[in-house]
Amino acid sequence: MANKYQKGPDLKRFMDKRLRLSLNGNRRLLGKLRGYDAFLNVVLEEAVDETGTGQSVGTVVVRGNSIIQFETLERV
Repeated sequence: MANKYQKGPDLKRFMDKRLRLSLNGNRRLLGKLRGYDAFLNVVLEEAVDETGTGQSVGTVVVRGNSIIQFETLERV
């Protein structure tokens, strides 16, 4: 049975910081964290796809189950 008091991830200290996300399928995104929820779905602003050409993709929502790793690019 799930714990009814279970909290989501604590990413408050990473808000408005530049992050690099490693995703499933050897994909990587770089962007500024603008929001998240209990399922680790995140909103990145000014996102850049580092996988291929490095093209800007703007604001994106990344589903939490596709995120493998978070890496901050700024001091927290």
